[in-house]
Amino acid sequence: MRGLVSDVAPATDRYPSNTALYADPNLEEGVDYGRRYKRHEMADDSLSQQYAFAETAIVAPHGGGIEVGTSELCLAIAGYHPATLAMTPPVYDYWMFEGLRPSNNDELHVTSTRCDDIVARSLCAGSLRALGIHGCTPGQAGLPPESQAVLVGGRDDTFKRYLRESLAAAGFQAIDATDHESLNGDEPANIANRTLLGMGAQLEITTPLRSAMFGVNTRPQRKNTTTAVFWDFVGATRSALARL
Repeated sequence: MRGLVSDVAPATDRYPSNTALYADPNLEEGVDYGRRYKRHEMADDSLSQQYAFAETAIVAPHGGGIEVGTSELCLAIAGYHPATLAMTPPVYDYWMFEGLRPSNNDELHVTSTRCDDIVARSLCAGSLRALGIHGCTPGQAGLPPESQAVLVGGRDDTFKRYLRESLAAAGFQAIDATDHESLNGDEPANIANRTLLGMGAQLEITTPLRSAMFGVNTRPQRKNTTTAVFWDFVGATRSALARL
């Protein structure tokens, strides 16, 4: 049944959950993988006014060398320059899991329906919506090899529409992921949908498009060599967030 997590991890995943990955004694945090997040302070000391919940959390479950470029996108969409962390309001809560190895980072992939990192879960559960940032190949998306495209999925139809409209207006090939079963992100257990409203959105960005976002596409230099394509994509995504 879709949306339920079985006891067996997908064939392509070595670990059935983040918890299992963190418990592997052969892995070292800070060497093999890393976790980054920011939760913004909220307070309500008023007896006469109730303050809103956090609007949207930005999450990148496969950052670093797993799905290249998604860490930098996560930070920038959340309102933080990926190199300097300088803020551009409005800012959003964010969380990312990153592969830090020189190679074989795909071994650290935990599919989004099995993401059980306690910070990721708590950020999404305390937000009205979440946006998951992912990478895919054109082949996985059923597109020609050099396609620069983004598939827009998730369970929040309004959010998805805003994203498609903003990205298309900025010149990107934005595709409705509804008919792409493996990339549509509509499972209730998907970390992007584990929110107060039970829904969110997901961007699956093809490798050629992510490659065009960086002058030097290495983990140390991506954050320092972001291109106009990167910032156009970030701006379009943030425009969709602002419409919410």
